[in-house]
Amino acid sequence: MKTVLAAFALLSFLIFSGVTSATVVDNSVSSMATQDKLKQMIAGSHRPADQKDRDRYRHPFKTLTFFGLETNMSVVEIWPGGQGSWYRKILQPLLKDQGSYIPLSKKSSFPAPSHLIPDGGADMVLAFRAHGFMTYQKPAQKYYDAIFNMLKPGGIFGIVDHAGNEAIPQDPEGKNGYVNENHVIKLAQQAGFELIAKSDINRNPRDSKNYPKGVWSLPPTLAGSLLNRKARNHYLSVGESDRFTLKFRKPI
Repeated sequence: MKTVLAAFALLSFLIFSGVTSATVVDNSVSSMATQDKLKQMIAGSHRPADQKDRDRYRHPFKTLTFFGLETNMSVVEIWPGGQGSWYRKILQPLLKDQGSYIPLSKKSSFPAPSHLIPDGGADMVLAFRAHGFMTYQKPAQKYYDAIFNMLKPGGIFGIVDHAGNEAIPQDPEGKNGYVNENHVIKLAQQAGFELIAKSDINRNPRDSKNYPKGVWSLPPTLAGSLLNRKARNHYLSVGESDRFTLKFRKPI
């Protein structure tokens, strides 16, 4: 009986003293100091007005704090091109003093090892709407394996992407621009990652995922509706795509 009481007392101490279980620790959000600095970067005058206008769809503060970003981290962003390297304008100035920001463009050697980031050198790898490496490039698994190798044990892989219709099998060619959440989870877990959290931060229930130009019919691209005001107004009313937000961890 004394042994049981002692064990219960120890468990209570661990919980209330802030020493929590691995799952809770792994899914910690950014510190208050980082949150304050992140708010400054998001509101900064260095960001163009058209990029700030997309904050309502992309929720950079909630997304980055959900991933647990800290200012002293070494952070890799996969394929940050397109739309003015949107997240780069937040991440690069945020990390310049204490951490490091490493963008791996489509012209980089990724998924081959890069001189920019040695294996096991990154605290966090982020991918935002850069699903081409999981659908267009073959085999997709080698890209996830490469991300896994980049990270330190305990490192985080965060991904946000256009969420496909889970009732329809993943199109291996990704022609409509959407990717199934379960497809991403499968590839990541096969690489060795643990899925530790999901979020609805970037979900958009208005997105029917059925458009003539796929996801590119929606803003900011608005493909195919330049001469069709009615269609364009409809796509604008939908807003940007429905997106999953997943947080993976490389086991220690």
